[in-house]
Amino acid sequence: MSDIPFKLFAGVPGSSFEETELSFVPVVRDGRVGAEMHRLYSTDETGPDGPAAAIMRYLPGATAPAHVHPGYELIYVLSGELETDDGVYGPNSLLVMGPNSVHAPRSPHGCVGLVVWEQPVRPVQGTD
Repeated sequence: MSDIPFKLFAGVPGSSFEETELSFVPVVRDGRVGAEMHRLYSTDETGPDGPAAAIMRYLPGATAPAHVHPGYELIYVLSGELETDDGVYGPNSLLVMGPNSVHAPRSPHGCVGLVVWEQPVRPVQGTD
């Protein structure tokens, strides 16, 4: 896939660690538009309040409503540009957002990033 600037290897090193095909599925929960995800691991494996990680692809014009991260969130922008109310972040930008941070990410031109959530996202109080 031309907008993916890397190869993904997954599995158990020494036994089944191999290149993995990325398969993106639309993310439409919480009012997101134009977002797609390839799950690396999720709360299905880590428990209902556990961590999760994914390769996120925001198509041009993608938006997400403001939401709260009760734990840390890490976003590493691999390609394109991710925007928040605090700025525009291009390739090789690492955003480290502390617990209880709120943001509404968007990407007018599209982007791909690695996202790690310490805990599941929650809606901003009063919007659920």
